[in-house]
Amino acid sequence: MNNQDNNNAMNGQSLNISEQRQQELKQLFPGVFTETRNDKGELVETIDFERLKAELGEFSEIYDNRRERYGMDWPGKRDCLRLIQEPGQATLKPCREESVDFDTTENLFIEGDNLEVLKLLQKAYYGKVKMIYIDPPYNTGKEFIYPDNYSESLNTYLSYAGLIDDQGKKFSTNTAAEGRFHTKWLNMMYPRLYLARNLLREDGVIFISIDDNEVENLRRMCDEIFGEENFIANICWQKKYAVSNDDPSIGVMHDHIIVFAKSKAFKRKLLPRTEKQNSRYKNIDNDPRGRWASDNYVSNKSKTERPTLWYPIIHPVTGEDVWPDESAVWRYSKEKHLELESEGRLYWGPNNSYKKPRLRRYLSEIQD
Repeated sequence: MNNQDNNNAMNGQSLNISEQRQQELKQLFPGVFTETRNDKGELVETIDFERLKAELGEFSEIYDNRRERYGMDWPGKRDCLRLIQEPGQATLKPCREESVDFDTTENLFIEGDNLEVLKLLQKAYYGKVKMIYIDPPYNTGKEFIYPDNYSESLNTYLSYAGLIDDQGKKFSTNTAAEGRFHTKWLNMMYPRLYLARNLLREDGVIFISIDDNEVENLRRMCDEIFGEENFIANICWQKKYAVSNDDPSIGVMHDHIIVFAKSKAFKRKLLPRTEKQNSRYKNIDNDPRGRWASDNYVSNKSKTERPTLWYPIIHPVTGEDVWPDESAVWRYSKEKHLELESEGRLYWGPNNSYKKPRLRRYLSEIQD
């Protein structure tokens, strides 16, 4: 333990055990925390103990019959929680004849209903998966097929293509006219995302592809399952570059990739820079700080937009005032400019021949 750790540990304040335990509980069950107002009308975070019991597999009459509160709810959500607690009914069968190097390979390909598979993976891979990417059905109201008998099995999954299960019950397409357009999709997604979170390591992350139809519901659902504080990004993926001729409205050119971490332990890693990327950095004047490249010293903002960035600087040779263009003022405040100038970060070109300076950016400061 270093001095800073000692200082933090011995600051005269005792550990708030209750708060610590609540934070630990939030890591395990982020969905049981909700917002309510106390007697003073203040918005506070509370624990939904009946919901906690439900997540632990104990369903009370109070939970079944109570009035719903703030949160993301829809018909069938309670059944989702029950379905999560039910043990899987399937068994993984090795296919040696279809495999390559079955006994030595480190790769695994599983074919079957993803809900059953996710349940089967819980025992061996709980808390061990670094990254998950899923491409779920997009709820377009056309292709998305889901059984009316909500809790599907492996057999019914394999009957999707025929639209009839082994009991002769029909499957239906999901159309907006039904009134259950979003509910069916949410009931399909919730248990799968919940079980996927269980598989992630503490520093794990999940990427989920989706289009505009359900991106808002997916984000709110992930806020509940993974914790709102673990949202990383909504990446816009440009999927096409030309608008369809028959598009009746604004052409949608992108899909979304929603990214959530398991916890704050997730850290982004970067790829190393290549020598080709570094080739623009030289050291033409033997600068002791190493290789550098010059960067623009003016911005794309105008004098009207950034009046504080409209000021003169002094040319190092002529001593004259140098002003930026009114349509492109300096990038830095006057105080920051004086700091950069004192550090020798301004580059005025060979033999100080430039009318405006450029900024020295050192390779040592550039991230991977």
